[in-house]
Order: sequence, then structure tokens, then C-alpha cells
Amino acid sequence: MTGTPYQVRDPRTGAVVRPLAPPADLRGHANALRAGQGHWRGLSPDERSRTLLRWRDAIEEAHEEMVAALLADTGRLIESEMEVRSVVGMLDRWAAQAPGLLRPPEPRATSVPGVRIAGAATPYPLVGVISPWNFPLLLGLIDAIPALAAGCAVLVKPSEVTPRFIAPLTRTLRAVPELDAVLTVIEGAGDIGAEMIGMVDAVVFTGSVPTGMAVAAAAAAAFIPAFLELGGKDAAIVLDVADLDRAASAILWGGTANAGQSCLSIERVYVEEPVHDEFVRLLTAKARRVRLAHPQVTDGQIGPLIDADQAQVIERHLADALARGAAVHCGGTVERIDGGRWCRPTVLTGVTHDMLIMTEETFGPVLPVMAARDAEHAIELANDSAYGLSAAVFGPTAEDALAVAARLEAGAISINDASLTAFVHEGEKNSFKNSGLGPSRMGPASLRRFLRSQAHLINDSTTPDPWWH
Repeated sequence: MTGTPYQVRDPRTGAVVRPLAPPADLRGHANALRAGQGHWRGLSPDERSRTLLRWRDAIEEAHEEMVAALLADTGRLIESEMEVRSVVGMLDRWAAQAPGLLRPPEPRATSVPGVRIAGAATPYPLVGVISPWNFPLLLGLIDAIPALAAGCAVLVKPSEVTPRFIAPLTRTLRAVPELDAVLTVIEGAGDIGAEMIGMVDAVVFTGSVPTGMAVAAAAAAAFIPAFLELGGKDAAIVLDVADLDRAASAILWGGTANAGQSCLSIERVYVEEPVHDEFVRLLTAKARRVRLAHPQVTDGQIGPLIDADQAQVIERHLADALARGAAVHCGGTVERIDGGRWCRPTVLTGVTHDMLIMTEETFGPVLPVMAARDAEHAIELANDSAYGLSAAVFGPTAEDALAVAARLEAGAISINDASLTAFVHEGEKNSFKNSGLGPSRMGPASLRRFLRSQAHLINDSTTPDPWWH
């Protein structure tokens, strides 16, 4: 096995920090995790939950160290703090919910007299998780935690762009030996993730559509399930008579948090014509007040672009839009500052669906705004996309917004707010179109997808039908 050479960089300065660690002994890790899974599966759901809570305590104790590592990986502070808090919250939630979700159903009668049906749920022995660079800790564990609660062992391969959080996370696992035996997080580039697929019983991937399709093909060849959460081009719709000030604030946050580096960022905005100009005025005024977190990480809200390759995508999308006639109201460029790449909140108008900025995932703090004749036209435009991850609708009432939301081809739709699925993990939703495959990673389905169902058919009859025997 040979790892792909990769240099780990500081996103704030562009400086090379170190080479990626040598390739992991994947087979050794997989064998060790399988060996540990038997004991882990044999624990009761309550015992596993108590173990997860001990890990929560270890992560809380390592809070400062975890945030420092994430800051080094991503160059931003606010979101790094949020990641650690979110993981603590996930551990609390799954520890509380898993025992009830894993309780076997009571036996019940069937349509055949004298035969009852009972059942059990069997966890996949080893789950592989391949996670992205935009939220390294959160997206490395959002699937791993419910898989562990279900009784699986888990092997996680985060992005090679952001590997520095792995060491402090691994130290928290050392404090909980039962979990250390069934959860391993390794460094590695794409070739390591590809090789891992042939060694696990189910794979979870979060990332781009092209890579997700390659993962799905490899999983099909290995004849294992693949759960894919892929890209988005999330649309926001603003109806006439909506609260424009509220909509502008929510959409600005939804499009620029984490410098727009999120699959659920707002990347397209459709506003009914009567309020289009006023909305753009409000959005632009708010966007101009948002500052870069530079030179100090606490100086503003917008961190650097984490991945240099993605910065080039943003530049290409902006150049294409401007060449085709788009107007820039604020922002509009990728700046080189002290070696890092930064993009201020950008508001565009004069955009159309023949521009990359309206059709491909940009993954930056860019908000192109397009006028729609009416709600019907806004729905048509929002659905004119290869993506269907999430969306947002702003209306004069929740009922008005819900009527529009029901017709959108997207999985999670925020009503009179934006990107709520980043915080509310209880709502089950599917990814539409090219945005993913498989059961929901939110709500109870997030745990149940790591279980295979068994049906136990019980014949209680004392005089079996001779036809059967």
C-alpha cells in the first residue's frame, strides 16, 4: 500500500506545515476493530450509552485542545468552537435515545394461525466513514456516533486537508478503552479511503458528487451498502410580503457561515419581483458589515478558504458570472492575504441559469440573487438543479412558506430561517437528486441504517398442519 504524497498546509498563511502521515495499516486496523466489536455488540444499549457519555466527558475536558487543533486545520474559530459543542451534544442525544430505539418489538401475530413474529436487529460489524475537510470533527463523527450506539465498530478516514484534529481526538479515546477498541481515526489521502471500502461492511461518505459516485461504484463492487451525503446548491425563496429584514439576515448567515464552505450553504436566492430590489439593498448592507477574521482570528466572522483547490473553483465561478453580465454589489474576488485565500461576503445580481454560479456548487460566501415573477416561477427556478440537499423559504406566514416548501425537490427545508438542519438533527430527511443516496443521517433513521433486521418466525401450534411436514 502506498499513500498519495500530500502536504498539510496552514489555511491562514498557505504555509506547508508537514507532510501527511505515512499510510495506515488498514488491514491491521480493520482486523483489530472487528476483534473488538464482538464485546462491544454484546454490551446492552444502556451500557454502550454510558460509555459514550464517558467519552463526552473526555472530549469536554479536552475542549481547548480540540478547538486549537481545529483552528489549525481550518483557520476559523467560531465554527471550531461550534464543532466541539455539537459533538458533545450528539453524544448526549444518542446516549439518551439509543436504548429506546434499540429495544426489540414485542412479538405479534401473523396472518398464519399459530405463528408469531418476533425480531432482532444486528449491527454491521465494521462501518467505514470517509469525511470531508469543511467540518472535520463534526462530519467525522456525525455518522460514527450513531453507528457506535448501534453496536458497530467504526473506522474513520477524514480528509487529508484537515488531519491535525485526529491526534487530540485519539487521546480522548484512550481515556475510554471500550471505545478505543472499536473506533479508530486514521490519516490518509483518497487512495486510503478507496482501499478502505473493500475492508468494511458498510461505508458512509460525505463530500463531492463525483467522488461520491466513485464511492458508490466501489461499494457496489464490494457488495456493501453506501450511505452518501453529497453536494448541494441550496436555494432560498423570498416571497412578497415576507419579513425582508429577517430574510436578509438569515440568508446572509446561511450563505456565509464557515465562509460558505458547507454543503447546506445557501447558494442561490430567488426573490419575488416586487421586493427584489429592497431585498438586495438590505442583503448588501448587511453583507458589507461582515468582516474577515484577520489579522487576528477574533477580528471578524469570515475565516479563510480552507482548501486552495476549492478557492480556484470560487474564482472560476465568479469570473464566469462576471463575463456573462452579472453585477457585483459587494465582495466579488478571492483575495490573497498573508499567503492565505479569503473571500468577503459577495452579493451578485443579473445572474441566470446559464452561469456556473447558479448551477454548480461554489462552496464559498457567494449569494447570487435572481428575481422571480411570482412564487410559481421561484419554485420552478429552485427545482431547476441537479442538486436537492436542502432549501429555505421565507413567507408572510409559516403556512404560506410551507405551501411552497412542499413543492421543492430538496430534503430539508427551513421555514422563515436558513440552514436549520445544521443544528436540528432530529428531523429525518433524504437527499434528493445528485445530493446523496441512502437513509437519512438525521433522526432515528441515522441509527437504524446501521442495523440489519432479522425476523424470528415462531410456530406455537401443538399440532402442525401435516401439509408442512
